[in-house]
Amino acid sequence: MKSKGKRIVVKVGTSTLTNELGNSKLRTFEDLARVLSDIQNMGCQVILVSSGAIAIGAQKMRLPEKPRELPMKQAAAAVGQCENMFLYDKFFGYYNKTVAQILLNAEDIAHEEKKENLVNTFEALLGQGIIPIVNENDSVSYKEIESENKIFGDNDMLSAVVAVLCRADLLVILSDIDGFYDQDPRLSKTAKLISRIETIDETTYRLAGGAGSRRGTGGMRTKLEAADLATAQGIDVIVTNGRNPHVLYDVMDGKKIGTLFVGNKED
Repeated sequence: MKSKGKRIVVKVGTSTLTNELGNSKLRTFEDLARVLSDIQNMGCQVILVSSGAIAIGAQKMRLPEKPRELPMKQAAAAVGQCENMFLYDKFFGYYNKTVAQILLNAEDIAHEEKKENLVNTFEALLGQGIIPIVNENDSVSYKEIESENKIFGDNDMLSAVVAVLCRADLLVILSDIDGFYDQDPRLSKTAKLISRIETIDETTYRLAGGAGSRRGTGGMRTKLEAADLATAQGIDVIVTNGRNPHVLYDVMDGKKIGTLFVGNKED
């Protein structure tokens, strides 16, 4: 793809940013900052949607396990947000980039005036060459933590909403698997990667599994729902493995990486 002038949303999940102990993967944070800074240097506008606050906050608070009580989840989120932004600010700063934090909840999208103000904020930041880093506002919003019918769902849907609001050209969802398979690759050795999906229908949804890793809350279905929303608005979506953020270079070069959900470009 021609990178100049492109607006790209990149979503990274908890399982990509943390290890099995719940600690931050510092190499991933640094690699992500380097690659996204380089992509911006190519002439792109970049927005990062980042999960991981509760898991990282719980570890920093030295909790024995991921909290189950709502107040402790919110406390962990508040601590984790500080840690995440400290790391992002530090590593992006190495490459002379300025970042900004935007925390959202469902109400920010539902109310037209709030949504308009949000869009204006994104436009102002991007116009100044600043990289917005977006997450759910888990420290004050209980719905996204406790509800069985989450609107955002481990930031997969949030990343699609942000892509639509910002009229992005591309959404890249960095997952802990290589893309969308015809079977669960964790359970079946014969599972085959589907490299391109033109239409998301009932058959596609039947192929989607349940929850993902134990540190995150999103599974393949939430990624499919996010792709469904974004592609309906003409935005291409790529789901691929985020263990090495350098895969984003392959995305920018137009290589066949992960699964491409083709945006509906019809009027």
